[in-house]
Amino acid sequence: MTGYLAKRLLWLIPVIFIVAGLTFILMHNAPGGPWDRDLNARQVDPTAQKLLNEYYGLNKPLVNQFTSYLIGGTNTTTHKWVCGLICGNMGPSYRIRGMSVQQYLFKPPTNRNFFYSKFGYSIRLAFLALGIAILVGLPMGVISALKQNTWIDYINLFVATVGISVPNFVIAIFLIIIFASTLHWVSIVPTSWDELNVWILPGLVLGFGVLARTARLSRATMLEVMRMDYVRTARAKGLTERVVVVRHMIQNAMIPVVTFLGPALAGLITGSFIIETMFGFPGMGRAYVTAISQRDYSMIMGTTLIYAVLVAIANLSVDFVYVLLDPRIKLTE
Repeated sequence: MTGYLAKRLLWLIPVIFIVAGLTFILMHNAPGGPWDRDLNARQVDPTAQKLLNEYYGLNKPLVNQFTSYLIGGTNTTTHKWVCGLICGNMGPSYRIRGMSVQQYLFKPPTNRNFFYSKFGYSIRLAFLALGIAILVGLPMGVISALKQNTWIDYINLFVATVGISVPNFVIAIFLIIIFASTLHWVSIVPTSWDELNVWILPGLVLGFGVLARTARLSRATMLEVMRMDYVRTARAKGLTERVVVVRHMIQNAMIPVVTFLGPALAGLITGSFIIETMFGFPGMGRAYVTAISQRDYSMIMGTTLIYAVLVAIANLSVDFVYVLLDPRIKLTE
């Protein structure tokens, strides 16, 4: 298993390189640049733009800029070698002056822990959304399979179909109108995220699509497992229905669901930028959208690479959960 883990982790190196290259090409081919406007939306003087380009090395050929970002280069001010991405350095933010990408994304406010950083906020929201999806979606799918073709099954299928068909930002608009504008149960844009109730709405909206797919997938796998020979054998041996369902049906039906939930967690983290922007959430996704609009190249590169690593780790974690669910599955190199 150690060899398998090492091999999969080594594969992250070419993946990161390819993602970095594609991101670099796309963002430099997009119109505009980081100095088109200052922080007050005023046109930046051409002389100031030239000096900023020289300071950050943006006047160099694109190949040199890319290699400097990956490997490192000589600082134009101190004339000292600065290691690049291979040392974990994602570079300075062009728009958040005096801060590196790592500090902006991972450094919490004063007297706060890591979970109050932008990355920490996004992680907490993603796990809340995944928790809602699992705690609601799995029982929905299992109950629908056990109550197939009843009114309970039809209601669950309707909810799941809505969650799959309707985009989450559309659901967000409806929930904001109902719970924020009409009932006034929550604020549209909360002033503080320290209370649990302000997390429920964005967490529900973000996780609703995963909830729906989890319900549909768990229902389908449960119906398939219910027809297996070993389930009939378990019933013939006199086991109670509860034991048959819990120990023989649900455990085996969870393998395809886990296959979906692993990448889904990474998708909740990487795909939260729309929801974070709509709710004014202080997470990494909102910072990513802002960086794209401001052409903050280093922030775009750093955030994209973090997302890529999270997706790869989520896929790797699924393989190890397989072994826990089914001991017959072995991880081989």
